[in-house]
Amino acid sequence: MLIMSGSIIWTAPVCISFTRLKSNADMEVVEQFLTNEKEEHILSDQDVRLTGFYPAKNYPKNLRVIKVYEQQNDQTLYLLTNKLSWTADTISQLYKARWDVEIFFKHLKQLFRVKTFVGTSANAVRIQMWCAMIAILLLKHLERIAKYPWYLSNLITFLRINLFVKIDLWHWLDEPVLKTANAPPKNLLFE
Repeated sequence: MLIMSGSIIWTAPVCISFTRLKSNADMEVVEQFLTNEKEEHILSDQDVRLTGFYPAKNYPKNLRVIKVYEQQNDQTLYLLTNKLSWTADTISQLYKARWDVEIFFKHLKQLFRVKTFVGTSANAVRIQMWCAMIAILLLKHLERIAKYPWYLSNLITFLRINLFVKIDLWHWLDEPVLKTANAPPKNLLFE
């Protein structure tokens, strides 16, 4: 295995990895590929061999470096992968999708606070994790279909508070705050 920028590239044939590469990494370009004009965000696509002492020793095979311009943050990313057959656009889209997965697990960790497990066996831990993942997916679905602009943390808190209250869930999701009846103005009572 090769440790590069805190990520690990596994050498097994079934492992597909992609990570960001530092712009000043030591490498030698083996082959330069043409980029598609339709994909303007792909600046370059290259087969490379890492030339640093430890990287070259630990991973002598060719890797692929794709230089991508990210318009949202106005920065250039160097993506390193061991998958040579995929298109550069596919790899850049996978890298972007990776953030959605990280946000999902961040929500799982922060909102459900799965720190202690009910059971001690491996199966019990898996069941609890699956239940938490299913719950967060259901809550994300409720958040999306609700007309009220919920934050996921607020939705979870409100559901915990109202867990045993008999309410119409669909109506409550759209209008969680009860509207009070308007009292007549005070100065009209003395006429």
